[in-house]
Amino acid sequence: MKKLSPALQAHLDSGATTLAWCWRLFRRDGNRLGFTDHDRDIIFDDTTFEAAAGMTTTEIKDSVGLSVDNLSIESALSSAHLSDRDLAAGVYDDAKIEIWRVNWSDPVQRVLMRSGSLGEVRRSGIAFSAEIRGLSHYLQQPQGRLYQFSCDATLGDARCRINLNDPVYKAAGVISEVASLRQFSVTGLTAFANDWFSRGLCRVVSGVNTGTAIEVKRHNLANNLAMIELWQPLADLPVIGDSVEVTAGCDKTFRTCAGRFGNGGNFRGFPHMPGNDYVTTVARPGDPANNGAPLFAS
Repeated sequence: MKKLSPALQAHLDSGATTLAWCWRLFRRDGNRLGFTDHDRDIIFDDTTFEAAAGMTTTEIKDSVGLSVDNLSIESALSSAHLSDRDLAAGVYDDAKIEIWRVNWSDPVQRVLMRSGSLGEVRRSGIAFSAEIRGLSHYLQQPQGRLYQFSCDATLGDARCRINLNDPVYKAAGVISEVASLRQFSVTGLTAFANDWFSRGLCRVVSGVNTGTAIEVKRHNLANNLAMIELWQPLADLPVIGDSVEVTAGCDKTFRTCAGRFGNGGNFRGFPHMPGNDYVTTVARPGDPANNGAPLFAS
């Protein structure tokens, strides 16, 4: 149950209310943004809630238990603080969000209705729809280490210990051909073998997409050019002459860790864990040729 201030309770009991919805976003880069469905800006807690964003939201529902309470928020990219480029660059990924019910005639009268984080963001033209996940969402995330074949470290982090600034693992290039928002050719990378940058990161350092970093889906060589395909499209079509930086990728296997990076000692997976074939083996009589030692068969 929400605890309301006496002033807000009296306002609700009056029967003639002046209420608005306000949303406050806390991005991972430290920026704080506010939006409202009212026709004028609302200010409280040192935040200006912009009225021109055109925000709407679905019905708020609360459920019993640990299931995740989701709702969605929709808007057009009409605000100066919301851009398709920022959405594509992921600056709003897992941003924390607060949803307030506010008396716009006296913003001191307000109540926090929901807090959570942004989930999946879908874009269509100049409009977008963002999923808002309740705090119980974090209870469904894996905590600690996973017992699995593959490595659970991020290439280059403190557990992996690979220095991605080493020229062996990082290179700069210039876009020379553009096929689409996801595919383009780059000069300056022909010294690296096919797939060296697959699963790595491509960061645009000049042009309209400056600052955008997207994972590389495929890297191969053709006609003395490196062909780069990204997992996600860039917000704007790159142009010839734009500069990019790419870092090597890792498929999280022990073979790649030891062979490509010489980093087997820091591998954070369990490559020798028994699999299903071991679990399903059964014993059979000993082999006289093997001094009667028991044999196992699947």
